[in-house]
Amino acid sequence: MIEPAIALVETNSIAAGILAGDSMVKKAVVQLLEARSICPGKYMVLIGGEVGPVRESFEVGLSAAADTLVDQLLLPNVHRSVFPALMSASPPRGDEALGIIETVTVAVCIVAADAAAKATDIQLLEIRLANGLGGKSFVLMEGTVADVQAAVSAGVELVKQEGLLVRQVVIPQLHEQMRARIL
Repeated sequence: MIEPAIALVETNSIAAGILAGDSMVKKAVVQLLEARSICPGKYMVLIGGEVGPVRESFEVGLSAAADTLVDQLLLPNVHRSVFPALMSASPPRGDEALGIIETVTVAVCIVAADAAAKATDIQLLEIRLANGLGGKSFVLMEGTVADVQAAVSAGVELVKQEGLLVRQVVIPQLHEQMRARIL
């Protein structure tokens, strides 16, 4: 079985970010998941694929970013549900609880989502990365109340240690009007 990986390079320069992203996708066969400016005036490149090629592309991206690098992430063996959640392509199941982890950075949000998905039987619904959020990010997940509580706890463990947690919330029985607005 091929293990998936994800890598992120975030720069404080739009030009350097585009250069890094171009270098990354030219280096190896990887999938460009995101490449865009994010608040406030930074640029993010996110790739996925097999561990080896992602690692090679990541290293080239770090080199291209040089002194503009502000954040980075290489996450081998990422949980497979992270990919559709990044694309907001996971249809809600209508489970009994909604969990939310809100973070200060993009990279730590991906790590939190991965840890939550690996902890228990939840479904990642969406991982929103800094788009219109002032650089913050969040992940939405659903499942039983007990599973969502366990997943949120697992997801915020590292985030809290790094001091990058904004808020964690578990909402049992999300009202249908709210569900229609956010999912």
